[in-house]
Amino acid sequence: MRTYYCNEINESLINKDVQVCGWVNKIRDHGGVIFIDLRDIKGLVQIVVNPDDKVLFKLAESLRSEFIISVTGNPRLRPSGSENINIDSGKVEIVSSSIDLLSKAETPPFQFNDEVNEDNRLKYRVHDLKSNKMQNNLITRNKVVKIIRDHLYKSDFLEIETPILTKATPEGARDYLVPSRVNQGQFYALPQSPQLFKQMLMMSGYEKYYQIAKCFRDEDLRADRQPEFTQLDIEMSFSDQDNIIKLIEELFLKIFKDIIGINVELPIKRIKYSEAMDRFGSDRPDMRIPFEIKNISSVVKDCEFKVFSKPASEEGNKVSALCIPSDAKLSRKDIDSYTDIAISKGSQGLAYIKCNDVNDIDNGLQSPIVKFLDSQTIKNILNEVNASNGDIIFFSAGSDNLVNGILGSLRCKIADDKNLIKDEWKFVWVTDFPMFEHDLETKKWKCLHHPFTMPVFGNISDIEAKPKTLLSKSYDLVLNGTELGGGSIRINSTEVQNSVFKVLGLNKEEIDNQFGFFVESMKYGCPPHGGIAFGLDRIMMLLTKSKSIREVIAFPKTQTASCSLTGAPANISKEQISDLGLKHKSNDIKK
Repeated sequence: MRTYYCNEINESLINKDVQVCGWVNKIRDHGGVIFIDLRDIKGLVQIVVNPDDKVLFKLAESLRSEFIISVTGNPRLRPSGSENINIDSGKVEIVSSSIDLLSKAETPPFQFNDEVNEDNRLKYRVHDLKSNKMQNNLITRNKVVKIIRDHLYKSDFLEIETPILTKATPEGARDYLVPSRVNQGQFYALPQSPQLFKQMLMMSGYEKYYQIAKCFRDEDLRADRQPEFTQLDIEMSFSDQDNIIKLIEELFLKIFKDIIGINVELPIKRIKYSEAMDRFGSDRPDMRIPFEIKNISSVVKDCEFKVFSKPASEEGNKVSALCIPSDAKLSRKDIDSYTDIAISKGSQGLAYIKCNDVNDIDNGLQSPIVKFLDSQTIKNILNEVNASNGDIIFFSAGSDNLVNGILGSLRCKIADDKNLIKDEWKFVWVTDFPMFEHDLETKKWKCLHHPFTMPVFGNISDIEAKPKTLLSKSYDLVLNGTELGGGSIRINSTEVQNSVFKVLGLNKEEIDNQFGFFVESMKYGCPPHGGIAFGLDRIMMLLTKSKSIREVIAFPKTQTASCSLTGAPANISKEQISDLGLKHKSNDIKK
């Protein structure tokens, strides 16, 4: 039905017969001549309808926005001064000889340039997807996926699909469960990730695996989360951390160069988890922010101010400072606001020093705490944080987690509020995560990554004897404060795997019930291997500078995990419930 896409109409086709088709983007009547802006997936072209052909002109008069038409005609140069340099076909227009109406359309629910709330955009998603913004986002997503596939294919990776209907295994979030009709009373789980299957593929000898995988997690939503999301999943046998990181760095170098023309500087900087928490208060640090947190425990541990000296001297506690540069121009109102944030995160308040003149310790500093500190300690603090005139230093003292949470949040909040975040792309690898952390609510150990991550240990007995001190062979890639993905070297020994399960509080029966098939498979030989997984939606959100991953997914869910377009989740009939062997509490089941 077409010989060319709209964007392909140019000077080389002048006076030739062409046929285009698409949606009426806009229609204008200029003194008896009708102009139609025709839109397809590639771009726009202007159609001219002269009044000489009365039948054709009458048809053109009946057209409305979003009608779908096919146009035959001859391109000509636009009159001088009427060119549109913003579109590929902007120097020419098609003088129509025939128009076929392929489909009528009702008045659109909104115009693409209107300020439309997201609820309406998601309800009328089919119309919303016609917009330049959404089409550009999804076309860019397609290009990124092609780059990924080409890059991994050249590196001898095999794309292998893993099951969607599988067994529930604890992976940190709630499972979406699917009742079985054939095996009534039993349930499938939708995969939170292909983790166990990709590791079993390594056991099966498929040494390099990848998958663009659908994953499902029943958890609270936010801007960068969806109940179903797409993951780039990678696993390699006979590899170490450096091999995997090199592969990924080369992949992101290719993506950013081809998609947005940015050269990613390789190798990407690596920092250990402990350093990231100390310097940035976060394991996903935004490296664009030009100021850091400084642990000053060694400076204040012997001072007479017990609010500082006590936590500075205790294991698991510290005192840290965040020096905000004078460029921020913090007001008294700002300080009060940031104090409220600190209190909301568990602090008793927010100590600070305002540096009017760092060379005048007695009269150049404004602070409610300087009277409790001797001059030498103050000088040491100023030197430690490299304070300058006009800076403000915020302090937090207490447990490591409390201090990290408060100053890490303030660092990002202040930088955002005061426009101090540099406009650049900053990658960083965060490595050497703790293997376990203690859950204060359940009083049990849990894994920072997942229970298939290889711990770093001397003797295997250390795993159960010293879980608090163990690190793991793990690594996360962070871009501009957003975790793109994470990975690790995996456990390839049943003895090590069972020891990790035991630290998590699982007995033999629970291990057999939840992971028996996996541990049994490992018994028949498991090569050393490792992998990584990335949230494709998050990558696309950053590449397109979108505010939400919903902007880069064709048919996303809302904040309530529902679909405004289809009405899912929805009730099912009594017959369907009966077929599944289920009982229902609601009286609202569809008759």
